Amino acid sequence: MKAIIQVENFASSLVGTLWTPVFVGIFIAIVAYALWPRNKTQFDAAARMPLRED
Repeated sequence: MKAIIQVENFASSLVGTLWTPVFVGIFIAIVAYALWPRNKTQFDAAARMPLRED
């Protein structure tokens, strides 16, 4: 039983130390893409899309 607890603690610490920075990096990349000035015209056009009467 003690070995199972140690493996579980190792697995949870591995997830915390490995995947958390990966997902933080992905989140920062998505936010940077969304706020990048070059993409502003595309996002503005997409925001007006539901208001168009075609």
